[in-house]
Amino acid sequence: MKETRKTRLHGWHTEKGATMAEFSGYDMPLWYPSGSKREHLSVLTGAGLFDTSHMSVIIVDGEGAFDLLQYCFSRDLDHCGKNERKPLAVGKCIYGVFLNASGCVIDDAVLYRLGQTSFMVVVNAGMGPEITRHLEKHRNGLDAVITDQTGKIAKIDIQGPSSARILFNLLVGPETIFQAFSYFSFKGHFDSASPLSGEARVLDDVPILLSRSGYTGEFGFEMFIESDGLYALWESVLEAGDSFDLACCGLAARDSLRCGAGLPLARKDIGNWPFLNNPWQFALPFKSDRSGFTKKFIGADALKKALNTPYTYPFVGFDPRKVRLCASPGVIDEHGKTIGTVLTCTTDMGIGFHDGRVYSIAGPDKPDGFIPKGLSCGFLKVKKRIERGKVVEIDDGRRRIKVMVTADIRPDRTAHRPINEMIQ
Repeated sequence: MKETRKTRLHGWHTEKGATMAEFSGYDMPLWYPSGSKREHLSVLTGAGLFDTSHMSVIIVDGEGAFDLLQYCFSRDLDHCGKNERKPLAVGKCIYGVFLNASGCVIDDAVLYRLGQTSFMVVVNAGMGPEITRHLEKHRNGLDAVITDQTGKIAKIDIQGPSSARILFNLLVGPETIFQAFSYFSFKGHFDSASPLSGEARVLDDVPILLSRSGYTGEFGFEMFIESDGLYALWESVLEAGDSFDLACCGLAARDSLRCGAGLPLARKDIGNWPFLNNPWQFALPFKSDRSGFTKKFIGADALKKALNTPYTYPFVGFDPRKVRLCASPGVIDEHGKTIGTVLTCTTDMGIGFHDGRVYSIAGPDKPDGFIPKGLSCGFLKVKKRIERGKVVEIDDGRRRIKVMVTADIRPDRTAHRPINEMIQ
């Protein structure tokens, strides 16, 4: 039996009274005494701080690193720059998936280009060794050194509209750092030997890699640092955020926020079925006419031949009620026929219906006096195509509720907003 792992902040979490639980082999905070609702809403209206050091970091270096990742990763690294006309540039990162030969997801990941021959791959908790083995298996003599940095590189996320204003009090030279800082780009490096390390440092002149990304759909940053410096960084961010009512957030809020933002959880919303017919098709290198792919990669042949692939759709309910995933809830059509299963079901406490439309508590055009009660939301996997706006039922054997298939869930998310708007 494997021992449950802990991040460097485990003692801090337990000291502050966090409710802890095992997640992917780590003992992690689910929520703090203030509760997951408050944490969720803090990210929509202010800022929240997450310990995400359970995530795994893999470094791939060498003249063959690009070719190895081009073959193993789903995105076309030669055509993912601006308007997909340029290669992935140094200082940029991109979301994609690692597939097996059957076209099924091993894990999803964010890939960072640290240099012309250096890359960082961030995968889910516990997946560092598996993705490292996957890359080694397909290296085939390429000049690429693959290093699993799990436990050596730590990460925390600050998410929400106040994030940049909080970091302004912590970073060295924030005016320079925040210039031309677009979504899914990064500044700096956690290794002081890197030429990038001077781009982003915290007040004690400690280098960090500061990425404008996250898993909530809201404006914010992920901060990577060598593990020995994690505790001091965490405390410094909390101090800088004290006047902004920065909230510490656990995995429950992380899950409800990512779901409301329409983001998948690996091995739950994407997994052991072909990676097709889902909301995340942008992660595949389709040709413009979708007649095929722009490159050769693992799983491509299987995807081209895949038949009867299930459809994955976001849904939103009409109130906060949800179903129990442990009961394998079914999806019921208007004829009473079971047509699929529920992959994720949670409650986004920041949204609600008004006159037939979903509004967010942070929306600029929300009705006067709008106070959201929350709506259930998640993802369905079904056997047939369903039109957006269609109402189906989900049933866990104890409760049957109506939900609407939709293209999106939480409106007015802030992740893509120009940084100048967010530091005023």
